[in-house]
Amino acid sequence: MPWDLIPLNSGYSIPSLAYGTGSLGSGQWPIDQLTQAFDTGFYHIDTAQLYGNEAEVGITIGQLGLERSDVFITTKFSGSNGLDIPTSIRNSLEYLNTSYVDLYLIHNADLAVPDIPTVWSQMEKVQEAGLARSIGVSNFNEKQLEILLSSAKIKPAANQIFLHPYNYQQQSPTMEYAARYDIVIEAYGALTPVTSEPGGPVDAPLNEIATRLGATTDQVLLAWIKAKGAVVVTTSSKKARLLSYLSAGNLELSAEDVKRIDIAGATGEKGITVRHGLRKLGVGVLFGILILVACSYFKGRGKRSNVVEVLERN
Repeated sequence: MPWDLIPLNSGYSIPSLAYGTGSLGSGQWPIDQLTQAFDTGFYHIDTAQLYGNEAEVGITIGQLGLERSDVFITTKFSGSNGLDIPTSIRNSLEYLNTSYVDLYLIHNADLAVPDIPTVWSQMEKVQEAGLARSIGVSNFNEKQLEILLSSAKIKPAANQIFLHPYNYQQQSPTMEYAARYDIVIEAYGALTPVTSEPGGPVDAPLNEIATRLGATTDQVLLAWIKAKGAVVVTTSSKKARLLSYLSAGNLELSAEDVKRIDIAGATGEKGITVRHGLRKLGVGVLFGILILVACSYFKGRGKRSNVVEVLERN
């Protein structure tokens, strides 16, 4: 199966592969990269107020002469410059040069001020006004989703979360809760095992599966996300990789393949948690040593100053 559309509870559908602009910055570079992504075959663009390149997305679509209906645009309320949701969505639409976005997300739960129900009510008004076809959240856990749904008139259509084999166990409760209420999961960071955490337990099944299927480990990870029923949000500056990501839509993992990756991820998650904890501990210890050294230095310096004063008086 290719990267098919996934139905949303809003009545619309979302392309299951998205090109993320979070690492692109602003200026000509994102325009060039977006042009390459469109030329390669991506048509779901994931941006945000925080990324600072909504205008570049709008410029690229205009320069390429793309019809609005040919592009699925996701953007996010990030609370930038202290702006509220009504102002933020209007600004985003102006930057994107469109009258609506396909999906509008709250970037994280910390932005829900004064509380989640109040902010979600503002998001519902965005959809009711036709400024977004679907609304959702990002980086919400199951407890935060529960608070939201307790007063919602409109259910979130999607929840975009950090997801890869090494945090799948941790994210499973959120994914299960979302599935219960027909909320689609979008996954960013899927390639973490090969980009940020190489050498872990997931490497073995990834390499074996990739060799057997004639694929890359990147493609296997994207296929794993697809097997979980989630939308993939990814990026690359290399056209060859973008093409391989598109090809990963045709990759079929067996239930056993998925299970092996799950088990290896759960094993690695414990090691990564310990390793990150040790890193934090190491930083804390180093910081403590620096403070002690500094205190000793200034204490010694103070004693030397007192000796000098005594000598000068004599």
